Amino acid sequence: MRTASEITAMFTGPQVHRDVYTSPEIYRLEMKHLFANTWVFVGHESQTPNKGDYFTTQIGDQPVIQVRHSDGEIYVLFNRCPHKGTKIAIDREGNTGKFFRCPYHAWSFKTNGCLLAIPLKKGYEDTGFSESESAKGMTPVGAVRNYRGFVFARLAPEGIGFEDYFGDSLSSIDNMVDRSPEGRLEIAGPPLRYMHKCNWKMLVENQTDTCHPMVAHESSAGTAVNIWEEMGNPEPRPPAMEIIAPFMSPYEFFEKMGIRTWPNGHGHTGVHHSIHSDYSAIPGYFDALSEAYGEERAKSILDENRHNTVYFPNIMIKGPIQQLRNFIPLGPDKTLVESYIYRLVGAPDQLLARTAMYNRMINAPTSIVGHDDLEMYERAQEGLMSNGMEWVNVQRLRTEAEDFSQETVENGTTERQMRNQFDAWVKFMTVSMEGA
Repeated sequence: MRTASEITAMFTGPQVHRDVYTSPEIYRLEMKHLFANTWVFVGHESQTPNKGDYFTTQIGDQPVIQVRHSDGEIYVLFNRCPHKGTKIAIDREGNTGKFFRCPYHAWSFKTNGCLLAIPLKKGYEDTGFSESESAKGMTPVGAVRNYRGFVFARLAPEGIGFEDYFGDSLSSIDNMVDRSPEGRLEIAGPPLRYMHKCNWKMLVENQTDTCHPMVAHESSAGTAVNIWEEMGNPEPRPPAMEIIAPFMSPYEFFEKMGIRTWPNGHGHTGVHHSIHSDYSAIPGYFDALSEAYGEERAKSILDENRHNTVYFPNIMIKGPIQQLRNFIPLGPDKTLVESYIYRLVGAPDQLLARTAMYNRMINAPTSIVGHDDLEMYERAQEGLMSNGMEWVNVQRLRTEAEDFSQETVENGTTERQMRNQFDAWVKFMTVSMEGA
């Protein structure tokens, strides 16, 4: 078993060891330490709007249930019966009524996890059962926080607090929610699910990799742009062209776009502008937002065009188009990607139509763009098995004096955010290891 010092040595600053992407042992340590000690996205409150509504997912490799209790609060419970370990819920979502009932021996639990009833309960009398762990019912995760509708959880009972972990990075969630004239979002259908045969960190890194779009997406976005040019660049552009054409922007566009990084591995591209900046206005939207917030405030909300915001360890949100992507690790070389979209409550439906179009065009298994990235991830996963070189380079625009405890804004093509993620990776991998 690798020690804390050996884990720390896997990130040198300019380089990261290939084992972080390929080693089954490192993957198991990530599940045990990294995903236990960090705040991980679970779901949105609108996925469980009514009492008894539940939603099943996982944090790292731990199956959990997000459920709305009878008092209206959202709980996150380990999806395991305290009797024999049977999964309590296997459906993606549903309504369990006032209690969960294990399908194996009919132990039942309130929707906050407390034990409600056991068949033949007198058989446990004078056995010390009331003092056992099982008598407490389904185990809750270590901590839960609902931030403006987004539910996060930390598996470990003790650890860094929610505000200390996310800090000012929560401004990206704030901006996405503030875009609703009523200040709230609603989930818009189930996510698009897409399996990737690669390590989960490759997808997270790609969210702020601004040196690949004009290269990897030339066969898709580049072809679309060429066809449009052959047609004489007719105006106005349809929404599909507004979405795909910016992927072919030159390096200078992305350099000037800027990248902001926050402590604990969070960061976003699109500080000054982004590929979403020049979308056509939707009739009636600015008026609705101005009526809710005032014209000046409405303008400041819409002037933020952050591209991709990474919330370490494994989600990305896009405020201007109300999207969240969840990169769920299933193995050292297997990742399930879920791409959610949200409705801005009180905003014109045309905004949701554009968001759904973006998700289909860029992130769906049938996407004309997503396959470009998938091809690169899978080639990298295979290439890293080569013994020709042990290390992966993340050195672009690095300085010796980098301090990841401070918020910074830099050139939009820097790989600082990748280094920021690995700095956080070392921190939360080793914080609960012996000898750390």
